[in-house]
Amino acid sequence: MALSEFSLIDRYFSRSVKQTGCQLGVGDDCALLTVEQGMQLAVSMDTLVENVHFLAGVDPRALGYKSLAVSLSDLAAMGAEPRYVTLALTLPELEENWLRSFSDGFFQIAEHYHVDLIGGDTTRGPLSITVQAHGVVPRGQALLRCGAQVGDLIYVTGMIGDAGLALKSQLGEIQSCAQIQLDRLNTPEPRVQAGLALRKLASACIDISDGLLADLSHILKASQVGAVIELAKLPVAESVLGYQRQTRQPGFALTAGDDYELCFTIPASHVTDIEAVSQAWPYPCTWIGRIDDSSELSVLNDGEQIEIASNGYQHFS
Repeated sequence: MALSEFSLIDRYFSRSVKQTGCQLGVGDDCALLTVEQGMQLAVSMDTLVENVHFLAGVDPRALGYKSLAVSLSDLAAMGAEPRYVTLALTLPELEENWLRSFSDGFFQIAEHYHVDLIGGDTTRGPLSITVQAHGVVPRGQALLRCGAQVGDLIYVTGMIGDAGLALKSQLGEIQSCAQIQLDRLNTPEPRVQAGLALRKLASACIDISDGLLADLSHILKASQVGAVIELAKLPVAESVLGYQRQTRQPGFALTAGDDYELCFTIPASHVTDIEAVSQAWPYPCTWIGRIDDSSELSVLNDGEQIEIASNGYQHFS
Protein backbone atom coordinates (compact mmCIF):
# COMPACT_ATOMS: atom_id res chain seq x y z
CA MET A 1 0.00 0.00 0.00
CA ALA A 2 1.32 3.47 -0.91
CA LEU A 3 2.64 5.59 1.93
CA SER A 4 0.26 8.47 2.74
CA GLU A 5 1.23 11.88 4.10
CA PHE A 6 -0.03 11.02 7.58
CA SER A 7 1.55 7.58 7.71
CA LEU A 8 4.81 9.21 6.55
CA ILE A 9 4.68 11.60 9.52
CA ASP A 10 3.73 8.85 11.93
CA ARG A 11 6.43 6.46 10.73
CA TYR A 12 9.39 8.83 10.37
CA PHE A 13 8.74 12.05 12.28
CA SER A 14 6.69 11.22 15.39
CA ARG A 15 8.80 10.93 18.52
CA SER A 16 7.93 11.31 22.19
CA VAL A 17 8.28 14.86 23.51
CA LYS A 18 10.80 15.32 26.31
CA GLN A 19 10.68 19.06 27.05
CA THR A 20 8.33 19.78 29.94
CA GLY A 21 7.19 23.05 28.38
CA CYS A 22 5.45 21.25 25.49
CA GLN A 23 1.88 20.29 26.35
CA LEU A 24 1.04 19.12 22.80
CA GLY A 25 3.36 18.19 19.96
CA VAL A 26 3.00 16.41 16.61
CA GLY A 27 -0.49 15.27 15.64
CA ASP A 28 -2.83 18.23 16.09
CA ASP A 29 -3.44 21.51 14.26
CA CYS A 30 -0.98 23.36 16.51
CA ALA A 31 1.60 22.60 19.16
CA LEU A 32 1.02 24.04 22.62
CA LEU A 33 4.03 25.47 24.44
CA THR A 34 4.67 27.19 27.74
CA VAL A 35 7.67 29.48 28.17
CA GLU A 36 8.86 29.57 31.75
CA GLN A 37 8.85 32.79 33.72
CA GLY A 38 11.82 35.07 33.15
CA MET A 39 12.61 33.63 29.71
CA GLN A 40 12.19 35.01 26.21
CA LEU A 41 11.42 32.83 23.20
CA ALA A 42 13.95 33.02 20.34
CA VAL A 43 12.58 31.87 16.97
CA SER A 44 14.47 31.35 13.71
CA MET A 45 13.63 29.79 10.33
CA ASP A 46 15.86 28.44 7.57
CA THR A 47 15.06 26.89 4.20
CA LEU A 48 17.41 24.60 2.28
CA VAL A 49 16.67 24.15 -1.44
CA GLU A 50 18.16 21.48 -3.70
CA ASN A 51 20.87 22.84 -6.03
CA VAL A 52 20.92 26.11 -4.09
CA HIS A 53 21.93 25.05 -0.56
CA PHE A 54 22.86 21.44 -1.27
CA LEU A 55 23.74 19.36 -4.32
CA ALA A 56 21.37 16.86 -5.86
CA GLY A 57 22.10 13.34 -4.64
CA VAL A 58 23.55 14.42 -1.30
CA ASP A 59 23.52 11.79 1.46
CA PRO A 60 20.02 12.13 3.00
CA ARG A 61 21.28 11.36 6.50
CA ALA A 62 23.76 14.23 6.29
CA LEU A 63 21.05 16.46 4.82
CA GLY A 64 18.71 15.69 7.72
CA TYR A 65 21.49 16.53 10.16
CA LYS A 66 22.49 19.76 8.41
CA SER A 67 18.92 21.00 7.97
CA LEU A 68 18.56 21.16 11.74
CA ALA A 69 22.17 22.15 12.48
CA VAL A 70 21.94 25.42 10.54
CA SER A 71 18.85 26.49 12.49
CA LEU A 72 20.44 25.59 15.81
CA SER A 73 23.38 27.76 14.74
CA ASP A 74 21.01 30.75 14.61
CA LEU A 75 19.89 30.03 18.18
CA ALA A 76 23.53 29.72 19.26
CA ALA A 77 24.24 33.17 17.82
CA MET A 78 21.51 34.61 20.07
CA GLY A 79 22.72 32.76 23.17
CA ALA A 80 19.50 30.75 23.20
CA GLU A 81 19.10 27.24 24.57
CA PRO A 82 17.45 25.04 21.88
CA ARG A 83 14.06 23.54 22.82
CA TYR A 84 11.71 22.85 19.89
CA VAL A 85 11.65 22.69 16.09
CA THR A 86 9.05 22.39 13.35
CA LEU A 87 9.80 20.84 9.97
CA ALA A 88 8.26 21.55 6.55
CA LEU A 89 9.40 18.96 4.04
CA THR A 90 8.69 19.26 0.31
CA LEU A 91 9.42 16.05 -1.62
CA PRO A 92 9.28 15.27 -5.36
CA GLU A 93 8.26 11.70 -4.49
CA LEU A 94 8.09 9.33 -1.53
CA GLU A 95 11.18 7.16 -1.13
CA GLU A 96 11.16 5.31 2.16
CA ASN A 97 14.90 4.62 2.22
CA TRP A 98 15.55 8.34 1.71
CA LEU A 99 13.03 9.29 4.40
CA ARG A 100 14.49 6.79 6.86
CA SER A 101 18.02 8.13 6.39
CA PHE A 102 16.91 11.77 6.47
CA SER A 103 14.94 11.33 9.70
CA ASP A 104 17.82 9.37 11.29
CA GLY A 105 20.19 12.28 10.64
CA PHE A 106 17.63 14.85 11.77
CA PHE A 107 16.92 13.09 15.05
CA GLN A 108 20.60 12.34 15.67
CA ILE A 109 21.34 16.01 16.20
CA ALA A 110 17.92 16.72 17.74
CA GLU A 111 18.55 14.18 20.48
CA HIS A 112 22.09 15.44 21.04
CA TYR A 113 20.78 18.93 21.80
CA HIS A 114 17.59 17.71 23.56
CA VAL A 115 15.37 19.27 20.90
CA ASP A 116 11.79 18.13 20.30
CA LEU A 117 10.12 18.07 16.88
CA ILE A 118 6.65 19.43 17.63
CA GLY A 119 5.00 19.87 14.22
CA GLY A 120 5.37 20.84 10.59
CA ASP A 121 4.08 19.99 7.15
CA THR A 122 4.76 17.69 4.21
CA THR A 123 3.93 18.44 0.59
CA ARG A 124 4.88 17.44 -2.94
CA GLY A 125 7.20 19.53 -5.10
CA PRO A 126 10.91 20.29 -5.71
CA LEU A 127 13.02 19.08 -2.79
CA SER A 128 13.30 21.69 -0.04
CA ILE A 129 13.47 21.63 3.74
CA THR A 130 12.31 24.40 6.08
CA VAL A 131 13.07 24.25 9.79
CA GLN A 132 11.76 26.67 12.38
CA ALA A 133 13.77 26.53 15.60
CA HIS A 134 12.66 27.73 19.03
CA GLY A 135 14.93 28.41 21.96
CA VAL A 136 14.83 30.24 25.27
CA VAL A 137 17.11 32.88 26.71
CA PRO A 138 16.89 34.73 30.03
CA ARG A 139 15.09 38.03 29.58
CA GLY A 140 17.52 40.77 28.51
CA GLN A 141 20.45 38.39 27.90
CA ALA A 142 19.98 37.60 24.20
CA LEU A 143 23.03 38.26 22.03
CA LEU A 144 22.24 40.86 19.37
CA ARG A 145 24.03 42.31 16.36
CA CYS A 146 23.73 45.91 17.49
CA GLY A 147 25.94 46.05 20.59
CA ALA A 148 29.48 46.32 19.21
CA GLN A 149 31.43 49.32 20.49
CA VAL A 150 34.60 51.05 19.27
CA GLY A 151 37.57 49.25 20.85
CA ASP A 152 35.84 45.86 21.12
CA LEU A 153 37.79 42.83 19.95
CA ILE A 154 36.49 40.52 17.22
CA TYR A 155 36.65 36.74 17.68
CA VAL A 156 35.57 33.67 15.74
CA THR A 157 35.03 30.10 16.87
CA GLY A 158 36.42 27.10 15.01
CA MET A 159 38.10 27.16 11.61
CA ILE A 160 37.18 29.37 8.67
CA GLY A 161 37.06 28.24 5.03
CA ASP A 162 36.92 24.44 5.50
CA ALA A 163 33.36 24.10 4.21
CA GLY A 164 34.14 26.34 1.26
CA LEU A 165 37.08 24.17 0.25
CA ALA A 166 34.93 21.04 0.61
CA LEU A 167 32.34 22.54 -1.73
CA LYS A 168 35.07 23.20 -4.30
CA SER A 169 35.96 19.51 -4.03
CA GLN A 170 32.36 18.35 -4.45
CA LEU A 171 31.96 20.59 -7.49
CA GLY A 172 35.10 19.05 -9.02
CA GLU A 173 37.03 22.34 -8.98
CA ILE A 174 39.81 20.77 -6.90
CA GLN A 175 40.89 17.14 -6.75
CA SER A 176 40.17 16.38 -3.11
CA CYS A 177 40.09 17.67 0.45
CA ALA A 178 40.30 16.20 3.94
CA GLN A 179 37.39 14.27 5.43
CA ILE A 180 37.18 16.76 8.30
CA GLN A 181 36.50 19.50 5.75
CA LEU A 182 33.79 17.44 4.05
CA ASP A 183 32.24 16.93 7.49
CA ARG A 184 32.33 20.68 8.12
CA LEU A 185 30.30 21.18 4.94
CA ASN A 186 27.87 18.28 5.24
CA THR A 187 27.39 17.97 9.00
CA PRO A 188 28.36 21.31 10.62
CA GLU A 189 28.29 21.49 14.41
CA PRO A 190 26.28 24.42 15.80
CA ARG A 191 28.24 26.29 18.47
CA VAL A 192 25.51 26.10 21.11
CA GLN A 193 27.96 25.73 24.00
CA ALA A 194 29.81 28.88 22.96
CA GLY A 195 26.59 30.85 22.49
CA LEU A 196 25.41 30.07 26.01
CA ALA A 197 28.80 31.03 27.47
CA LEU A 198 28.85 34.34 25.59
CA ARG A 199 25.59 35.69 27.07
CA LYS A 200 27.32 37.93 29.62
CA LEU A 201 30.59 38.42 27.72
CA ALA A 202 29.86 39.33 24.10
CA SER A 203 28.66 42.75 23.03
CA ALA A 204 27.42 41.45 19.64
CA CYS A 205 27.25 38.08 17.88
CA ILE A 206 26.24 36.46 14.59
CA ASP A 207 26.64 33.03 13.02
CA ILE A 208 28.72 32.73 9.84
CA SER A 209 26.60 31.30 7.04
CA ASP A 210 27.17 33.54 4.02
CA GLY A 211 30.84 34.26 4.68
CA LEU A 212 32.74 35.96 7.50
CA LEU A 213 32.96 39.35 5.79
CA ALA A 214 29.28 39.39 4.82
CA ASP A 215 28.07 38.38 8.25
CA LEU A 216 30.45 40.62 10.20
CA SER A 217 29.16 43.47 8.01
CA HIS A 218 25.70 42.89 9.51
CA ILE A 219 27.13 43.53 12.99
CA LEU A 220 28.90 46.67 11.79
CA LYS A 221 25.77 48.04 10.14
CA ALA A 222 23.54 47.29 13.13
CA SER A 223 26.10 48.75 15.56
CA GLN A 224 27.05 51.71 13.32
CA VAL A 225 30.78 51.02 13.62
CA GLY A 226 33.69 49.86 11.45
CA ALA A 227 36.30 47.13 11.85
CA VAL A 228 39.78 45.99 10.89
CA ILE A 229 40.48 42.29 10.26
CA GLU A 230 44.02 40.89 10.39
CA LEU A 231 44.24 38.30 7.60
CA ALA A 232 47.16 36.50 9.24
CA LYS A 233 45.14 35.94 12.42
CA LEU A 234 42.36 33.93 10.75
CA PRO A 235 42.12 30.31 11.94
CA VAL A 236 42.60 28.67 8.54
CA ALA A 237 43.78 25.14 7.69
CA GLU A 238 46.99 24.73 5.73
CA SER A 239 45.06 23.24 2.80
CA VAL A 240 42.86 26.35 2.66
CA LEU A 241 45.95 28.56 2.75
CA GLY A 242 47.42 26.49 -0.08
CA TYR A 243 44.29 26.97 -2.17
CA GLN A 244 44.38 30.71 -1.52
CA ARG A 245 48.01 30.94 -2.61
CA GLN A 246 47.50 28.74 -5.67
CA THR A 247 44.46 30.69 -6.88
CA ARG A 248 45.70 34.08 -5.68
CA GLN A 249 42.55 34.54 -3.64
CA PRO A 250 43.78 35.72 -0.22
CA GLY A 251 40.21 36.42 0.83
CA PHE A 252 38.74 33.02 -0.06
CA ALA A 253 38.22 31.92 3.56
CA LEU A 254 36.63 35.28 4.37
CA THR A 255 33.91 34.90 1.74
CA ALA A 256 33.41 31.15 1.21
CA GLY A 257 30.43 30.68 3.54
CA ASP A 258 28.81 27.60 5.14
CA ASP A 259 31.15 27.79 8.16
CA TYR A 260 28.38 27.99 10.80
CA GLU A 261 30.88 29.33 13.30
CA LEU A 262 30.18 32.28 15.58
CA CYS A 263 31.66 35.73 15.02
CA PHE A 264 31.39 37.92 18.09
CA THR A 265 32.74 41.07 19.67
CA ILE A 266 33.78 41.57 23.29
CA PRO A 267 35.03 44.52 25.32
CA ALA A 268 38.78 44.38 25.97
CA SER A 269 38.01 43.97 29.68
CA HIS A 270 36.55 40.50 28.96
CA VAL A 271 39.57 39.04 27.15
CA THR A 272 40.71 37.04 30.19
CA ASP A 273 37.17 35.74 30.68
CA ILE A 274 36.73 34.58 27.09
CA GLU A 275 40.14 32.91 27.09
CA ALA A 276 39.17 31.06 30.28
CA VAL A 277 35.71 29.85 29.22
CA SER A 278 36.81 28.89 25.71
CA GLN A 279 39.30 26.41 27.13
CA ALA A 280 36.35 24.07 27.67
CA TRP A 281 35.29 24.22 24.01
CA PRO A 282 36.47 21.41 21.68
CA TYR A 283 37.29 23.99 18.99
CA PRO A 284 39.49 27.11 18.90
CA CYS A 285 38.40 30.63 19.73
CA THR A 286 40.54 33.17 17.89
CA TRP A 287 41.02 36.94 17.99
CA ILE A 288 40.97 38.27 14.41
CA GLY A 289 40.50 42.04 14.63
CA ARG A 290 39.07 45.10 16.32
CA ILE A 291 36.05 47.38 16.09
CA ASP A 292 36.84 50.99 15.13
CA ASP A 293 35.01 54.21 14.25
CA SER A 294 35.77 54.12 10.51
CA SER A 295 32.30 52.93 9.39
CA GLU A 296 34.15 50.57 7.02
CA LEU A 297 35.37 46.97 7.08
CA SER A 298 39.07 46.78 6.25
CA VAL A 299 41.25 43.69 5.77
CA LEU A 300 44.97 44.01 6.46
CA ASN A 301 47.65 41.66 5.15
CA ASP A 302 51.08 42.35 6.70
CA GLY A 303 49.91 45.84 7.56
CA GLU A 304 48.65 46.67 4.07
CA GLN A 305 44.97 46.97 3.24
CA ILE A 306 43.80 44.54 0.57
CA GLU A 307 40.66 44.51 -1.54
CA ILE A 308 38.42 41.45 -1.41
CA ALA A 309 36.61 40.81 -4.70
CA SER A 310 33.49 39.24 -3.16
CA ASN A 311 31.84 39.97 0.17
CA GLY A 312 30.08 36.60 0.43
CA TYR A 313 27.01 34.74 -0.77
CA GLN A 314 23.79 36.62 -1.49
CA HIS A 315 20.50 35.32 -2.85
CA PHE A 316 19.10 37.14 -5.91
CA SER A 317 22.45 38.70 -6.84
